[in-house]
Amino acid sequence: MKVVILAGGFGTRITEESYLRPKPMIEIGGQPILWHIMKYYSSFGYNEFVILGGYKQYVIKEYFADYFLHNSDVTFDLSTNEMQVHDKKGENWKVTILDTGLNTMTGGRVLRAKQYLENERFLLTYGDGVADVDLNALLAFHEQHGGVATMTTVSLAQQKGVLEKDDKGQILAFREKNDEDAAIINGGFMVLEPKVFDYLEGDATVLEQEPMRKLAAEGQLFGYAHDGFWQCMDTQREKEKLETLWDEDKAPWKRW
Repeated sequence: MKVVILAGGFGTRITEESYLRPKPMIEIGGQPILWHIMKYYSSFGYNEFVILGGYKQYVIKEYFADYFLHNSDVTFDLSTNEMQVHDKKGENWKVTILDTGLNTMTGGRVLRAKQYLENERFLLTYGDGVADVDLNALLAFHEQHGGVATMTTVSLAQQKGVLEKDDKGQILAFREKNDEDAAIINGGFMVLEPKVFDYLEGDATVLEQEPMRKLAAEGQLFGYAHDGFWQCMDTQREKEKLETLWDEDKAPWKRW
């Protein structure tokens, strides 16, 4: 089964890093977060990847083209213009990188990968988030319900205090946040049947809007509840949080 990774957005909320490279190429512990996601899937035996590039997609291509250079010792003989790679450190991966367009929406990017997925079930996630989702249990859940799509759902804690006010603007009640204020959100780590392409129309299709709404209305969308670690990397603060976990050898997604 192939793993499809959305990696084409602009990363506008983390411009400190993304003005130089696409957000999935921002590094955690010296490797792109995209690499961390791929290593996680690979630890479950998934080694075929289709990466949906867009903004600065050439950076992703160059990274994998030079993977041995990034991860191995090399000798350059400048007199003969030859290079020797020592102790090759590669991965058992097959990686397809697509230029799905600069302004293409998420559903449109997935649609552009259709020809590479051979009418088979596939896994899909976002290239800016890591988790310790049990992929075996996720797949078993998907097979059990028999629907077209499964997304992993996570509980996102309320970040601020909560208040109530009337239509005149008077605050009637105020309290600090608690666990009951958490919202259930789409955490990525999806399983999709090829029939999902029937719900995708073109480059302007946003996967998380009309396609998901229609799938839900037809009873074809299910949520696998994950109550473990999950973290996206939308801001510099979130990047630093992930970096700290990695540096302290406390990264929950590291299972290799």
